[in-house]
Amino acid sequence: MKKVLLKVGGMSCSACSTGLEKFLNKQEGIKNATVNLIMNNASIEYDDEKLNLENIEKFIGKAGFESLGIDNLEKEEKKKSNEKYKMIGITIISLLILYISMSHMVGLPVIPYLSMVIHPVNYAISLLILTIIVLFMGKDILRNGIKNLIHRTPNMDTLVTIGVVSSFLYSIWGTIMILQGKVEYVDRLYYESAAIVIFFIKIGKHIENRNKDKTKEALQELMVITPNNATIIKDGHETIVTIDEIQKGDIVICKPGEKIAVDGTITEGTTHINESFITGESTPVRREKDSKVIAGSINYEGTIKYKAEKIGKESTVSEIVRLVVEATNTKAPIAKVADKISGYFVPTIIAISILSFIVWFLITKDFTFSINIFVTILVVACPCSLGLATPLAIVTASGICSKKGILVKTSESLENAHKVKTIVFDKTGTLTKGKLSISKIYNYSNLDENKLLEIIASIENKSEHPIAKAIVIEAKERNIPIKDTTDFKAIPGYGVYAKYEKDEYLIGNKKLMEDNNIKINNEQDEEKLTDDANSILFVAKNNKLIALIGVKDTLKENVEQVIKELKSKNINIVMLTGDNEKTAKSIAEKIGIDTVIANVKPKEKAEHIKRLKEKGIVMMCGDGINDSVSLVTADIGVSVSSGTDIAMDSSNVVLMNDNLEKINDLIYISKRTIRNVKENLFWAFFYNICMIPIAMGVLEPFGIAMNPMVAAFAMTISSLTVVLNALRLRNIK
Repeated sequence: MKKVLLKVGGMSCSACSTGLEKFLNKQEGIKNATVNLIMNNASIEYDDEKLNLENIEKFIGKAGFESLGIDNLEKEEKKKSNEKYKMIGITIISLLILYISMSHMVGLPVIPYLSMVIHPVNYAISLLILTIIVLFMGKDILRNGIKNLIHRTPNMDTLVTIGVVSSFLYSIWGTIMILQGKVEYVDRLYYESAAIVIFFIKIGKHIENRNKDKTKEALQELMVITPNNATIIKDGHETIVTIDEIQKGDIVICKPGEKIAVDGTITEGTTHINESFITGESTPVRREKDSKVIAGSINYEGTIKYKAEKIGKESTVSEIVRLVVEATNTKAPIAKVADKISGYFVPTIIAISILSFIVWFLITKDFTFSINIFVTILVVACPCSLGLATPLAIVTASGICSKKGILVKTSESLENAHKVKTIVFDKTGTLTKGKLSISKIYNYSNLDENKLLEIIASIENKSEHPIAKAIVIEAKERNIPIKDTTDFKAIPGYGVYAKYEKDEYLIGNKKLMEDNNIKINNEQDEEKLTDDANSILFVAKNNKLIALIGVKDTLKENVEQVIKELKSKNINIVMLTGDNEKTAKSIAEKIGIDTVIANVKPKEKAEHIKRLKEKGIVMMCGDGINDSVSLVTADIGVSVSSGTDIAMDSSNVVLMNDNLEKINDLIYISKRTIRNVKENLFWAFFYNICMIPIAMGVLEPFGIAMNPMVAAFAMTISSLTVVLNALRLRNIK
């Protein structure tokens, strides 16, 4: 078996990708094919003894699309889209068609020379021309409908195509009759039905595709995490080169404040590095000789030299890109009720129409009457209401979510949110604020706390370390002045030294105290801070310990209540984090999370998500780049707006106001929406069940008949019912 990722051209909507996927999976030799509309590619696993790449590309061509070769996930030039102007054009023309055909019905002025009574030929020809324009603008829908019918994979586009083409062809026949002088056929034109159905479907597809390129852009943003240039040692001299010029084995220099250029191993120097975009760990980690460093992480202090080991596509960042693409190519089996029904509905209606035509022609020998029956069945069964049932409810619900600060980017998210069995939360930046702050100060000096903080903040003000910044921010919030210090010295991997008003201060970790023979007699306080998941700052004045400061990431407001409400819905809550286990469990215990999975890398996070999906639908809530793989692996990815753009673009749902309480709102809206969709589908089929027998002429012996005009009216009522029912969702509080 072999696997190939091919770039596919010609896909414009979900019907395209679904149709191509079904077609490919029917071909002998293809074990599994997954078509990704967002990435415009197809991941295909095939038997290389039966097929080769050329055969597969021919299959794609036969399905009506184009293979553009192997997808290397390289950055594409952004194409200028005219979709907005196309939508404006089709809207104007569709409204004009409605006005011409119906203005006389509602008492509006009739356009001169286009009166159906006085100028029937002008009326018919104008509607014909305008409808042809609308059908041309919606040719993608018609093309996909025909393709899927040919490939025996009918979907909503197929239903729409059948109804539209039937109405259009019948109207053309009516127009021909009018041109022959039979003006009574002016009442048998249904151009507006064909045009407005296309118009409605185009609007739905436009909304569906608005955020199509977000994930692709996010992947390209991942690649710019690494710096453009780096400094290497070449022939004994420091030389600045581009990242592409770095070779395996090169010795790279990284100074304070710079980013690591490629994955490698430190050969010289000690520092603290921020790897939060990979590990999710909010506190910088100490790195020394023989430690591994990851491309894109930030060097806070100390110059280091490291040996380049993984470059280009081998780097950790490139691996994340690959994992995200693979995750987006893995689809959850989401039940598309209308599409499933359409698989039976379309052939059934066609069969009924043909059979009715034959039966009535044999009985009456009247071709006109028989064709009238045929068209009436197709028009009354026109799937406008069926096609609108789901998207209208979803679009309405999406608008409600938006007003509540919930950005829903895929309809699948709304369909599945109320069925969630497990919600997985990242810790840093999701359950916590993602920013270090002082949680506790143990003061052993004769100074008051504000004076102590003034001294520490004044010294730490010269440091770039995140813990130092947390100290300075706390001082500023308390309006404590920051003063000058002398003899400041950063001690990489340990802390800082400085003089303040002639006194000598050492501020840093425990190792700094031990190396300077400073006694630590406050083990009990140190243990309390450690148990409470703090990073500890030791403060010594003239070689005597005078304070312990606990610094940690703080919980967001209402997190405990959110977890409690979710658990009350019998949802399993899991914390999944790259942070250390002790810190993670401490926080989880406070907010009521029973299951904690800690010390995991991005790839491992995705594996845990996959295992949880075996027990039901999984929602993942995160905020960092390290969460992007997990967000797309989960059935529903939720990111908070305080997170990175990449996390938000990789997710299905964004909480715009950073409020986790909105997850409960999303679940409630999802439940109401799906109930509304089911109601819509009921009304859509209720009209068909009632009207199709009448359209077939079953009640003809009793004097009850139907013509295409009445059929079109019934179809309109069906659609109107669905629209009004969907709008009821606006009442959700």
